[in-house]
Amino acid sequence: MTDTELAAAFAIQQAKRRGVQEISPDELLLGCLRVISQFGIVAFGPWTFDLEALGVDWLESPERKGLKPSYSQGAVDVFDRAVRISKADGAAGIRIDHLLVALWGEETGLMGELKRTHAMTSAAWRTAAAQLSASRPAKEAGAPEPARETVRDYLTPEQAAEALGLHAQTVRAYIRSGKLPAMRVAGERAIRIRREDLSKVLEPLN
Repeated sequence: MTDTELAAAFAIQQAKRRGVQEISPDELLLGCLRVISQFGIVAFGPWTFDLEALGVDWLESPERKGLKPSYSQGAVDVFDRAVRISKADGAAGIRIDHLLVALWGEETGLMGELKRTHAMTSAAWRTAAAQLSASRPAKEAGAPEPARETVRDYLTPEQAAEALGLHAQTVRAYIRSGKLPAMRVAGERAIRIRREDLSKVLEPLN
């Protein structure tokens, strides 16, 4: 389980604890803070957060099986921002620092409260996130490049999301609303999207 997946698992757990039906940016933020914490304390840039004071049981482990998250539109927007940040960073996927930078865009809820009470600035928050990224091991020199993926006519929602630069939950929302045509594999739950249909969710700027 990656740090990002672990943050999502903690977010689901926090949503259940709060008795809410959808995961909001608040739960995502708490999930990210839980991942980068030690003994319930988060040292992030110039700030120190106590997870207990934020209502998080830092001794509780997340459920790793049977998770069926339902994200609010606000949380989906955070993931979409994180995808754009990841691409700008040249990363292969969303990391925990990308999610934290994306969460800065929230002006209400827990993020808004932390901004007000800790006199945060965007530059200081992004610097703290960059320090997280810098603490991760760099790619070894001379390491082989990953094999290029074969171009497929039919894509999974995750592959379609990658091609569009969106989060998978956004693509699934398009499918549910009928905005993006999709098919189910006969006798299976698996969903496939024709590559040529991806353009149907795009519209020209006037």
